Amino acid sequence: DLKAEQTIHEELQKARPDYSFLMEESGKTEGKDQSNRWIVDPLDGTMNFLHGIPHFCISIALERDSEIFAGVIYDPTRDEMFWAEKGQGAFVNDKRLRVSGRAQAKESIIATGIPNRGRGTAKTQALFSRELATMIPLVAGIRRMGSAALDLAYVAAGRYDAYWERGLGAWDIAAGLIILREAGGIVSEINLGERMLESGSILAANGRMHDAVADMLRKAARG
Repeated sequence: DLKAEQTIHEELQKARPDYSFLMEESGKTEGKDQSNRWIVDPLDGTMNFLHGIPHFCISIALERDSEIFAGVIYDPTRDEMFWAEKGQGAFVNDKRLRVSGRAQAKESIIATGIPNRGRGTAKTQALFSRELATMIPLVAGIRRMGSAALDLAYVAAGRYDAYWERGLGAWDIAAGLIILREAGGIVSEINLGERMLESGSILAANGRMHDAVADMLRKAARG
């Protein structure tokens, strides 16, 4: 993680020497340009990488005037580059991305992240268990692949129909936010707020499934 972050930092600084940075390992670095900031996760899916599981990526977003303006997520094992710029659409390599059109939960694959050691309290773990118990009987399947950035990219590509998780860093999701939106998806906090980068709570889906998944999660929260 540290070596990858150092390399990315050096290359981005060469290209845009005045931009600020928010990086997973080294935190914030203030630049002369206060309007533009890189948000970088040098290796999302670290545990997969360490165990030889070929599902991890590099995630880089450009935040401009407090709004995500562009993003790129690169999966080196599949040589897939997911990328988007505000108002210009989303792509994987040279192919245009579009979220799925599935509208029924029973046909939908939903992705998530499981609270694990060092992340989440007993309360959040219990809530997650209720969410799974609520959702499993209603959907075609649940997937936990271990990379939030790729989960968002896969919703943008129509491979997943929705994704939810808590406890994420801004670097985990910033690039995925713009890619998902430019692919026609809807993204919010799980409680439907709009402070995903601050709260680390995220619910992303195609336009037909977002409300349905939100309803399932609300039902689980009520116990």
